[in-house]
This record gives sequence, C-alpha cells and structure tokens, in this order.
Amino acid sequence: MSTEKPLPVIDHDSAPYWQAAHEGRLDIPLCGDCGKHHFYPRAICPYCHSDNLRFNTVSGRGRVHTFTTARRPAGPAFADDVPYVVALIELEEGPRMLSDLRDCPPEDAAIEMPVEVFFEDVPGSLSIPHFRPAKAS
Repeated sequence: MSTEKPLPVIDHDSAPYWQAAHEGRLDIPLCGDCGKHHFYPRAICPYCHSDNLRFNTVSGRGRVHTFTTARRPAGPAFADDVPYVVALIELEEGPRMLSDLRDCPPEDAAIEMPVEVFFEDVPGSLSIPHFRPAKAS
C-alpha cells in the first residue's frame, strides 16, 4: 500500500487555480454576469449558468463554518496526521471551501474562528492551500 498522499487532478477548469496557488495566491472563479465568486473551479457559474468566468485573487481570509476532527486516518497516507481537523471555510468573499485547519490543536478549533490561507509546496511544482487561525491584526 502506498503511503504517498494523493495529489489533485489538474484539469482545464482548475489549472489557473493551481497555478495561482503555486505562486502563493488564492484565485477563485468570479462570474462576469452575476458577480458572484464560487468554489470549486468549473466551466459554468453554479448560480446563473454563465460561462463568462475569470479567476480573481481573493483575500484568503474567512471563518470556520463547521468542522470535524478526524481521529482515524483517511487511508495509510494520512496515518501520521491524526488527529486532524477538516473544516468548511467560509471565505470573506462568500464561497465555502473544504480544507484542513493547521497550526491549531483540534480541541481549539471552533465555529466562527477567523482563519487565513497559507500554501504548502509538494513535489511536482504544486502548492496546496491550507488554513490556520488568523493572526491578530
């Protein structure tokens, strides 16, 4: 059994997202017709079904909408990570992203916790976005 973590599949719709992540930016689709951001990257807007989309750099700040603590790994590749927090992050710009919460003991995770994105480089010229508690400003 492989203990390498699976990597995302990069396709035509998600390539700009992954390129921006590799450059340290969180770029998500913005609809040119209805003006709403959405996540995950896809060919049409989930709100108005327009294909008039462009990628827009967002703040990377948000709040924990909900979360769960994984105490059993999601496969052998994640065995060294348990326990870890899987969180649904509501970005300041509106959409929600499923991610993990790092730099935070599971017992300190909380709904409405302010968070910020950071990027982890992985082999293959890829960077993965993760979230951590926001630094006080």
